[in-house]
Amino acid sequence: MGQKVNPNGFRLGIIRPWHARWYADKGYTQLVHEDLDIRTTISNRHQNAGVADVDIDRSANNVTVTIHTARPGIIIGKSGQNVEQLRQVLEQRTAKKVKVNIIEVRQPDVNATLVARNIADQLEKRVSFRRAMKQAIQRAMDRGAKGIKVTVAGRLGGAEMSRTESDRRGRVPLQTLRADVEYGTAEALTTFGVIGVKVWIYRGDVMTTPTSVPGGEPTAAEA
Repeated sequence: MGQKVNPNGFRLGIIRPWHARWYADKGYTQLVHEDLDIRTTISNRHQNAGVADVDIDRSANNVTVTIHTARPGIIIGKSGQNVEQLRQVLEQRTAKKVKVNIIEVRQPDVNATLVARNIADQLEKRVSFRRAMKQAIQRAMDRGAKGIKVTVAGRLGGAEMSRTESDRRGRVPLQTLRADVEYGTAEALTTFGVIGVKVWIYRGDVMTTPTSVPGGEPTAAEA
């Protein structure tokens, strides 16, 4: 009872590809920590850029980092200045040649990670959690989502005792492997404590095998 599985990991290799694509016989642990360091560096440098996912491909001493973001202009910067600085920082931290690609997320309102982050940002600005949840749910349904579920937990409204509140609309079939259910989390750092946000978004069924990560089109920016 009560054993949950991450909907993203549950569908790996079935309708969703891996976000890290490489193989190593030796130094596996070091490369995993390097991946984590790359993702942390990107999220810390571009907290306001709406970063949804970071894909990492490795070949020999080359690393290709693909950033899925709702605001590519912030990461690219004026004349590509910001993305060039990011590439240099990543090359210094990894001691490898790094290539950075930017892919725009066309519909951030149906991306679970971005929806969760948006709700968390509103909670930090003291917006009512019920209002933030209902607005996010309504926007997702208006953008074509088949179903959405949102859960927030913590000292909601500054209450003395923490509690969990959920709201949902439509269908969210978690046990159907062909169902494109995306899962995202975020944390709101409020003055009362940390409030956790979880979002599940059902975007319809997928009948083909994973060939590329859904949710965006490549832009012209590459570094």
